[in-house]
Amino acid sequence: MSGAATIPERADCLVLFGATGDLAYKKLFPALHELESRGQLGIPVVGIAREGWTLETLCDRIRDSLKDAGLDPDDDAGRALIASMRYVHGEYTDPKTFDDLAAVLSDVSLPVFYLAIPPGLFGDVVDSLAHHDLTSNCRVVVEKPLGRDLESAIALNHTLATELREDQIFRIDHFLGYEQVQNLLVARFGNTMLEPLWNRRYVSHVHIEMTESFGVEGRGAFYETVGCLRDVVQNHLLQLVCILAMDPPVSMDADSINDEKMKVLRSIRPLEPDQIVRGQYEGYREEPGVAPDSDVDTYCALRFEIDSWRWAGVPFTIRAGKGLARTLTEAVVEYVAPPRQLFPDADGTFEPNRMRFRMKPDDLIELSMQVKQPGDRVVMETVDLSVHYSTRLGLPGPAAYERLLGDAIAGERRLFARDDLVEEQWRVIAPLLEDPPPVEPYWRGSMGPAGAARLLPPDLDDMLSSPHVPATA
Repeated sequence: MSGAATIPERADCLVLFGATGDLAYKKLFPALHELESRGQLGIPVVGIAREGWTLETLCDRIRDSLKDAGLDPDDDAGRALIASMRYVHGEYTDPKTFDDLAAVLSDVSLPVFYLAIPPGLFGDVVDSLAHHDLTSNCRVVVEKPLGRDLESAIALNHTLATELREDQIFRIDHFLGYEQVQNLLVARFGNTMLEPLWNRRYVSHVHIEMTESFGVEGRGAFYETVGCLRDVVQNHLLQLVCILAMDPPVSMDADSINDEKMKVLRSIRPLEPDQIVRGQYEGYREEPGVAPDSDVDTYCALRFEIDSWRWAGVPFTIRAGKGLARTLTEAVVEYVAPPRQLFPDADGTFEPNRMRFRMKPDDLIELSMQVKQPGDRVVMETVDLSVHYSTRLGLPGPAAYERLLGDAIAGERRLFARDDLVEEQWRVIAPLLEDPPPVEPYWRGSMGPAGAARLLPPDLDDMLSSPHVPATA
């Protein structure tokens, strides 16, 4: 049929570079088990790693991985996954490794190469795959960090583009695979009543929160190389800004969605140092692997605007960090107050309408609105109309890595970042990396440094944790 969408070809093999690493152990093998249990895998899985392991030791590690994830390695899905495993041992810079891989893939027409390895090795691996004629019909999944700054992100994109087409490259951001993030897209573009109110005339503020009560948990050496701004703001939270602020795409295909996200990012001027407060929790410098004079941020508060017709003048704020009072990931849209207070004699405190999209610890959508308490006097009270996603709609959907692995195998690119999008995200925060203000200390269990108050809304606690009476659907 003319104009019909082309259905991507399904991959017939998955190749895991870094099969003995932590990411494969904690995330990828459990995700593959769940894909198998849903009937969405059914292809060989080839593990590649430099350690001197055997197929038997790799399969034992998979069994341990599944047990630690609360899964049964001896159920039908576990046995099928382990039976599908192949193993290639060797250095990523050794041509023989890729000779052996090519032999294993001799009957494969469309492999997915998952590079769960340091980004510094991406170029070597892709070059070797191309040299062995393995890239003409393949997909390559790359994990973050997708660069450390704008210059390195451009260089990484150039490295990948040397041997691969853009449609072959799947840049993974597991945050986009969360069911709740997908639900935000549906809430925005599947409900007519929201769209007329989703602009500067009716919205007074948009806030994004991603706080964690735990610290770096023994990963200080790693965290020293990233910090909060690089770890979650540049990727996860700017993506969430895009989803909240983008115009409706012409369709739900990958390029249409990324085109609208690009418009949002291009409307954000590069952030200046006075638009961020960087923090570091007391005790971080005592963590193993952390420099005694470290200036790495474990906390960021930002305030900026999107200079578009839809959002001009509306402040967007972000708070993210570790070692804080609570673990919460949430986006809040606060609406403007009514133009007049029609109840001058009313008792109670008036609060604006707010719409919350909570991802942790609850998966809910919540709308706060004013009602009158029963009785002779006009006493206003705020109630929350809430829908808990998993409670109302049944079992949770696939986990993030399960969804993204399944999409890569199926050739669905909607949840993967495009090259220009990654570079634009780095452009937005580039001045903050080049000339960062010093970190401000804060106590563990607090909500961050006191200096962040100049950027964040004064009613932030009311925006995020409402004591109001829920009216749950």
